[in-house]
Amino acid sequence: MLFAARDPMNRFTQITKSLLGPVIVLAVLGISWVYRDRILNTGETVVEEANENSRQTNEPQTVLEISPQARKNLNLIKKPVRPQAYWRSILIPGEIADRPGYSDRGVISPAVGIVTKIHAFPGDTMRPGDSLFTLQLFSEYLQSTQTQLYKSTQEVEIIQAEIERISALASIGGVAKNTLIQLRNDIVREQTLIQSAKQELLTRGLMPDQIGQIEKGQFVSSVEVKTPELRRPQTNVDTQSSVQQVGFVNDASLTEEIAYELQELSVELGQQVQSGQLLAKLSNHHSLYVVGHAFKREAVFLETAAQEQRPVHVEFAEDSVDHWPNLKQPFEIRHLSNSIDADSRTFDFYIPLTNQSRAYEKNGEMFFVWRFRPGQRTRIRVPVAKYENVFVVPAEAVVREGPEAYVFRQNGDLFKRFPIHVIHEDRQSVVIANDGSVPVGSYLAQSAAASLNRVLKAQSASGEMPGLHVHPDGTVHAAH
Repeated sequence: MLFAARDPMNRFTQITKSLLGPVIVLAVLGISWVYRDRILNTGETVVEEANENSRQTNEPQTVLEISPQARKNLNLIKKPVRPQAYWRSILIPGEIADRPGYSDRGVISPAVGIVTKIHAFPGDTMRPGDSLFTLQLFSEYLQSTQTQLYKSTQEVEIIQAEIERISALASIGGVAKNTLIQLRNDIVREQTLIQSAKQELLTRGLMPDQIGQIEKGQFVSSVEVKTPELRRPQTNVDTQSSVQQVGFVNDASLTEEIAYELQELSVELGQQVQSGQLLAKLSNHHSLYVVGHAFKREAVFLETAAQEQRPVHVEFAEDSVDHWPNLKQPFEIRHLSNSIDADSRTFDFYIPLTNQSRAYEKNGEMFFVWRFRPGQRTRIRVPVAKYENVFVVPAEAVVREGPEAYVFRQNGDLFKRFPIHVIHEDRQSVVIANDGSVPVGSYLAQSAAASLNRVLKAQSASGEMPGLHVHPDGTVHAAH
């Protein structure tokens, strides 16, 4: 009976085991059918993540494509880079100033008098010897000098006549020879007085023909104050030939004779003036100074540049380059000031500047326009250190991303980005190390590097490689 009872249980267990496998399979199939959308989406996500990881492992895109029209819009210029030497410089502010003793000159009254005529006015150009003022003499000293000159001249004539009269008597003993010697000594004394009186009158502004009139008894009651001769500093031949006057006047000799421009009148018509009083200020801005204002810590660089005669570069603010000839004058520091300004704590250094002028004629008068004017601001670049075997590109040719710096090499419509090592940079130029990162002779974009970098990022984000081409065998390659 016991064995009989066990047989149904074993049969049930065997049947249950045989049905368990198909039931599990059917359950899995059912669950998969119910959740089929989620399973498929999970697979796509995994595939996308795998693709993203594969893209992240690839190198970043460094080539972009720019159309000819876009290059024109960006004003792109390409130039080959060659190794060269470059001077690192410091930038110092400055200004243009008159050169004392050459640019301006004062005209003074030669004697006490009254201004009866004014022959020139501010803005007029004057040649040497042109009349500026007429003064009615009001000087007792000048009148006595003229009187002395006339009296001495007459005394010489009287004594000379007396010598001629008694010379014959002295030869026969009728007159003592000592008398003749005394008369001759008197002539020498009077001639000395005549020479001193003439020199005094010349110093006071009288002309030789007026002095001749005084000797004849025609005293001068007025004097003409005239334009003095122009003095210019010694300059080399190259500077004089390269910096020439340009203007609207065909006859260059007319402008070459002009010495000064009347800058300011210091007296009025009818005014009484004293001897030595300033009458007018004349100006000639042909020879000027570029004055730099440096701090004491920059003195060693300026002293070295002056001693070694290094050429400096001067940038002129508000300069119309298109309306004037090229300024080919070399600039060098002439001297450094040995005093420091108490307010600005700077000291000055001086660079000679030969100006350019333009002349025009109106109503029979000549007028000047100068290219550089006193007070005009400048920037002075003084060389302090030299780099050998480097590349030099404009500042706009380099773009930065954090610590990285890049340039773009052009090949037709394609631009390839290269990382570079920047040795030095300033507002205008960037010095690149010649370490092999940029091939020698490469045509680099000289501007708009930031714009090119933005285009590169945009094309990289689009996922399209620029410059793709298909070979006959069906393979696809990017730009080389």
